[in-house]
Amino acid sequence: MAKRPMPTEANPQGLCMDKGYDYDEVRAIVKEFGFTAHILARGDEAKAIKWEVGFRARRWMVERTHSWMNRFRRILVRWEKLPETFIAMLDLTCGIITWRATGLLE
Repeated sequence: MAKRPMPTEANPQGLCMDKGYDYDEVRAIVKEFGFTAHILARGDEAKAIKWEVGFRARRWMVERTHSWMNRFRRILVRWEKLPETFIAMLDLTCGIITWRATGLLE
């Protein structure tokens, strides 16, 4: 695994968080660790949905992927007893999701 470089002023690193982290304490901690916070303020998305034509709510990639994984019943309800088998099913599920995302199935 590659080590993550330390953020500097010349090479800052961003940290994307949702509106649940929109607090001054969180912003202070993020700044203390040298990251640039990208936090969507509470209420901004609701205003944009209401007033901007065609605006859709932004869904985080991890949440979207977990939703796709929940469509596989074998992952949603863990039937496997061995951890190796469960990890193999997770790998297979992620492979199928990636294959579907490429559009090669159509």
